Amino acid sequence: MSVAAAQPVTLSDFSSCEISDALIKLGVPHGGHIPDISMFSPTPPASTQSGKICAPAYTVKMVPANDNTSPRLSAHFVDTVTPGSVIVIVAPPGTKNAVWGGLMTAGAQARGAVGVVISGRCRDLAEHRAAGFPVFARGHSTLGQGTFVRPSAIDIPLVITPEGVEGSSGAFPSTEVLPGDWIVADEDGVVCVPQSLVDQVVELATIGREIDARCMQDIKAGKGIQAAFLKYRGK
Repeated sequence: MSVAAAQPVTLSDFSSCEISDALIKLGVPHGGHIPDISMFSPTPPASTQSGKICAPAYTVKMVPANDNTSPRLSAHFVDTVTPGSVIVIVAPPGTKNAVWGGLMTAGAQARGAVGVVISGRCRDLAEHRAAGFPVFARGHSTLGQGTFVRPSAIDIPLVITPEGVEGSSGAFPSTEVLPGDWIVADEDGVVCVPQSLVDQVVELATIGREIDARCMQDIKAGKGIQAAFLKYRGK
């Protein structure tokens, strides 16, 4: 009787926390973490795997609506989304209106997008949740997009800076998201994995998971956290 070959381990097999740990080991100072962005759809705690995203980034930059110098798109960015991607949107700092609503979720699903990550706000929460569409954002709002901001560019590098840290001592570093970088988002948070590091992240995350499993076994047996960490993590 033949034995089925084991399925290869991929980025989607790991949590955002495991991936951040791997990126830190690779010298990425922020561990790929895009801070202050939380899951708004599906509804926690019934999220777990159903709300998880692991897909390449389709990037969108928003600018103030009165910006007359930045480029204008010829088509709605949702209508040009790449199937199988996660839409990553950056709104201007301090934006209080939503840049994503229920109609956009319907359009994104129709075009095969797997979710949206917003450095900004969303609205129409009930519609996203009813559709089962993963939405991660900094917050939500009753206000729509048109009066306040507009999309200006797609498929460009984005730099996501944590709000409220500019100029502060020890500020958390900004995260660059390039088109095609892998976005992993779950109920713990959002992580960006550069395409060039995917294989190394998978390798290190696999090792990290094995070490944590050994630590957990000893800790549950009452051997102590410090002893387990020293034994398996070396510190």
